Amino acid sequence: MHRVLDRAHRILFASLSLLGLRGQGRVLHWYFDWWHRRPDPWRLAVDDYEQAKYATTLRQLPRRRYRRILDVGCSEGTFTHRLAAAFPHAEVTGVDISERALARARTPEPGRTPVPGRTPAPRFARLNILTAPPEDRFDLVFCAELLYYLGRHRHLRRACAHLTRAVAPGGLLVLVHPWPESRRFCAYFEAVAGFRRLAEHVEPDSVRPFAVSVYEAPAADRTEELRQAGPGPAPGREA
Repeated sequence: MHRVLDRAHRILFASLSLLGLRGQGRVLHWYFDWWHRRPDPWRLAVDDYEQAKYATTLRQLPRRRYRRILDVGCSEGTFTHRLAAAFPHAEVTGVDISERALARARTPEPGRTPVPGRTPAPRFARLNILTAPPEDRFDLVFCAELLYYLGRHRHLRRACAHLTRAVAPGGLLVLVHPWPESRRFCAYFEAVAGFRRLAEHVEPDSVRPFAVSVYEAPAADRTEELRQAGPGPAPGREA
């Protein structure tokens, strides 16, 4: 059943991407604001599958000191707040296209108290990853359950460019999407010069199989060299 619903979902959003960047952006803004007319529409804060996916994602991270973390497509901030708890000394930011979702993300949860010695609570900002990259660069960037909303090849390639631009030299980009569909999305990032896959973990026996893919940006001393060399070959064909 999940495969049938996912297939119908992909056909719908591939069709919407024919509206162009601005038209698709308006539709996605309306769509996610409509879903967030009620709190936590996908039960991200309570669903066992989602909680297991969050824990699996965090286990794939190399042990490093992450100073700045970005959660792209953060919805109401469930995973963003989890990141803040896991990395209490990091500056954590969540971005989303839905203003309703962000309003809830900024609302403190009952019983949540500040952690002594950590930086302020996560910051939340509105962003459409199709039309603009994040303003800053980050040591660790997450993009989960988002890319299948973008449809066309050129839109996915544009989002890929914006996401990779947000990763600081030597930083990490983590993609979390359904398996095996995730391989199609990963191909865009593997075509970016200098980005390399550090790890990939697949949960094939989950209710809805998914993959966590971890990519590392080139170090600072190679960034200028790769920029002058230009982008790698694009996956697939222009749609």
